[in-house]
Amino acid sequence: MTEVSRIKPVERATNRSWDEWVAFMERVDARSLDHKGIALKVYEELDGSGVEPLGWWTQAVTVAYEQYIGRRIPGQRPDGTFQLSVSKATKLGMRELMDAWVAFAGRDAFVAGLDTGDVKVSGTGKRITWRAKVGDGSSIIVTSEPKANGTASIVATQLGLATLELNDEARAGWAAAVSRFVGGL
Repeated sequence: MTEVSRIKPVERATNRSWDEWVAFMERVDARSLDHKGIALKVYEELDGSGVEPLGWWTQAVTVAYEQYIGRRIPGQRPDGTFQLSVSKATKLGMRELMDAWVAFAGRDAFVAGLDTGDVKVSGTGKRITWRAKVGDGSSIIVTSEPKANGTASIVATQLGLATLELNDEARAGWAAAVSRFVGGL
C-alpha cells in the first residue's frame, strides 16, 4: 500500500482513524467500485455526521483511498489525466486582482505561449474566473478568490494533462508565472 499524505487531514476532519476508513472500504468492497461509486458510499457514510463541507471531505476520503490502494498517484484525476494548482495571496481585492491578471496573461510569455483559444472571464460575489482551453486538450482555470480581510488570492489550475511529466513541467511554469504576476503587483 502507498503512503498517502492526505490521511492525517482525513482522520482529523472525519474523526476516524485511517484503519477505520480502510475497514469501511473493505466492507463496501470499494476496490471493485469506480471513483464515483466509492464517493457515493463515502458520502452516504458521512451524511449526517457533521463533517463539513460534506462534498469536499467525501472527495478527500475517496482520493486518499484510491492513492492508498495504488489506483492513482497525487495529482491524478479519476480519468487518468493530471491536475495541478498554484496559489498566492495578494494585497489586491478580488476584481482588481482579476483585472491585473487579464492584463498580465496577455503579455506573459508562458501564459500567452500556451496556445489558448477563447478566454472567458466570469464571476460572482464569491470568485472571478478566467478560463481557457489549451491546444493540448487541457484546461486552465485562474481564479480570484476573496479573503476575509478584503484582499484576494490567485489560484491557477491546469487540468487534463496527459502525463505526470507534463504535469510537473506545467506546475513549474505556473509557479514561476504566478510568482512573476504577484511580484509585479
